[in-house]
Amino acid sequence: MENNDRQPAPVAVSPWSKLRRRLGWLTLLTLIACAGAGIAMLRYGSLPSGATMKSTEIVDSDGNVIASLQRGMNREVVKLADISPWLVKATLAVEDRRFYEHAGVDWRGMARAAWVDARHMSKQQGASTLTQQLARNLYLTHERTWKRKLKEAWYAARLEQTYTKDEILEMYLNQIYYGHGAYGAEAASRLYFGKSAKNLTLAESSLLAGIPKGPRYYSPHLRPVESRARQKTVLAAMADTRQISRKEADTAAKSPVDVRPLPEEEERTAPYFVDYVKKTAVEQLGIDERLLNEGGLTIRTTLDSGMQKKAEEAVKSGMKGANQALQTALVAIDPRNGYIKAMIGGRSYRSNQFNRVFARTRQPGSSFKPILYAAALESGTITPATRFRSEPTIFYFDSDREIYRPSNYNGRYFNEEIGLRQAIAASDNIYAVHAIMETGPNNVIAMARRLGITSSLKAVPSLALGTFPVSPFEMASAFSTFANEGRRSEPIAITSIEDRDGNVLYKSRTRGEQAVSPALAYVTTRLLESVFERGGTAHRVSNLLKRPVAGKTGTTDSDAWFVGYTPELATAAWVGYDRGRSIASSEAHRAAPIFAQFTETALSASPPADFAVPEGVVSVFIDPATNALATPDCPGRVLMTFLAGTEPTETCAVHGSHEEGGDKPGDGGPSIWRKFRSWVGI
Repeated sequence: MENNDRQPAPVAVSPWSKLRRRLGWLTLLTLIACAGAGIAMLRYGSLPSGATMKSTEIVDSDGNVIASLQRGMNREVVKLADISPWLVKATLAVEDRRFYEHAGVDWRGMARAAWVDARHMSKQQGASTLTQQLARNLYLTHERTWKRKLKEAWYAARLEQTYTKDEILEMYLNQIYYGHGAYGAEAASRLYFGKSAKNLTLAESSLLAGIPKGPRYYSPHLRPVESRARQKTVLAAMADTRQISRKEADTAAKSPVDVRPLPEEEERTAPYFVDYVKKTAVEQLGIDERLLNEGGLTIRTTLDSGMQKKAEEAVKSGMKGANQALQTALVAIDPRNGYIKAMIGGRSYRSNQFNRVFARTRQPGSSFKPILYAAALESGTITPATRFRSEPTIFYFDSDREIYRPSNYNGRYFNEEIGLRQAIAASDNIYAVHAIMETGPNNVIAMARRLGITSSLKAVPSLALGTFPVSPFEMASAFSTFANEGRRSEPIAITSIEDRDGNVLYKSRTRGEQAVSPALAYVTTRLLESVFERGGTAHRVSNLLKRPVAGKTGTTDSDAWFVGYTPELATAAWVGYDRGRSIASSEAHRAAPIFAQFTETALSASPPADFAVPEGVVSVFIDPATNALATPDCPGRVLMTFLAGTEPTETCAVHGSHEEGGDKPGDGGPSIWRKFRSWVGI
């Protein structure tokens, strides 16, 4: 009988299987060790003391402090029992509905956030509990990294082990930032409503609870519409969690809330510029607002305090004796790098914090014409020698279905043909509309976009006369392109941001592009110098300027402008009323002197510099009566600059034609002597 009890042969174990088994055990032991360490840290680890708040400093280009942001910080610590139950409920409903259920970290929320971040390759999804927010505010920065998230989770767990839920909630409501320097519910309640936090109504509480998500964006002072919309979101969350009924939510949303005006601030250096820097840091560079106010940052800016002082002096002098309601704005940019050197947003920051430098409600009037003429010169539809008749004219457009009847200021016309230089000097509107009809409004808009103007513009003939609102900031930036040989640099206010330990959080870099050719920029500049010549709209301030300057006046029913530049500085000065009030003729004459005084005093330490002559331009003497090449017999001949190949070729026949007399085109631009004679007007 056959024996079937033989043992099976042993199976050989491969080296790879042994390695996998060992790695598995090693991984398990590592996880157990990490878990043990985590438990030990949670059980025996101690919380650090709360981070000491330190003022963030904003400094000028020389490192001088112009603002300290923690100065005037407002905080009042109160017990939870002294905070309105409505505010407590509103805060929990909108910030952390499961606050009394979790142990400091909402793991489901974190997993969901991690999944969303992984899908979108970002760290933007939030899932922080109220305890985590408190831990971040007390111990951590606001950087969006997983390392910070893990630390935040650990601190939150330790807070939950160390304090009761009500104690954590009390700390949170005394710690959170509500905007405008107010920390904690009590300080915020007194700032916005003039009452203690324990007396807040449902409507007030829901408005206040919505602010911490974005203290600047949801500020009832800065953005009342967004603030009320956020309030409705909070009330809806309260209704969803059955803290209130739908009817109560609707009633509170419709209830008026009396928000107190902000208290007056003490006078400080360049306050409008400081506000712009803060807004840029938060909204464009992503700096958390709490970190901005108390994180001990150093924000280095482009402001030149010396130029800022000169700007303030020029505005004070230029507005002397003016109606108190008449407002002004000035912004100066270094065209070589886009650095904002000075900024004034109004006559008094204390009485009105609105920064008119960025107001997109002001018509630039004739100060917009250089943009039109740059487009026309580039397209070849006109040259400096092109002549149009200055007289009342009807223009047809939109396939002859529409008509446009422009007029000159005070009904003054030459009633004869004039050239471009004369049209710019006298700000002739008829010539400008002829030019835009020849060039095409869409080409003018395209030029404006290349120069950095983003405001809404329409392709109609009146665009030539600056009828569509543009901010002073945009105008200064656009003209800086002409000053910088056609290269436009994006305006910059902040050069770097460092944290309290000196680590660089942000560093700027000059972003520029060749918007127009150097030759076109130079020809435009030479034409704009005409406004300071006899008969020009800015001739009366020419005695204030001791250096080559180009620019353009602009006047509408409610606005007066002067936008101009040197090779080192481009400046827009505006004067007008905030609300629909016409500007008087005497008031319209204030913008040019402000520009002239500021430009000359701001650059007083720099020797006069002429605009660099590029390749591709030709300068010749022109007879102003005929716009032909001048002869020695032509009276009052003018040196004019053209894009090479567009200069006149015929010699004036009215005053005699002498072969040896006409000034022939050169290929390198005017000589130094010719430039000097043109500058001084001989």
